[in-house]
Amino acid sequence: MTTWEYMTAPLLIHATKQILDNFGSDGWELVTVIPGPNPEQLVAYFKRPKS
Repeated sequence: MTTWEYMTAPLLIHATKQILDNFGSDGWELVTVIPGPNPEQLVAYFKRPKS
């Protein structure tokens, strides 16, 4: 059975692609994005298999 680890990270609207590419290259899979504490920020939830 696969076990997972999870992480949340802020996403700045002007750098979203760069941020997501960086996490993706580290093996994190984007699960969802929700609004953050202000209109200029989003919060991303990631998961990856535990090693």
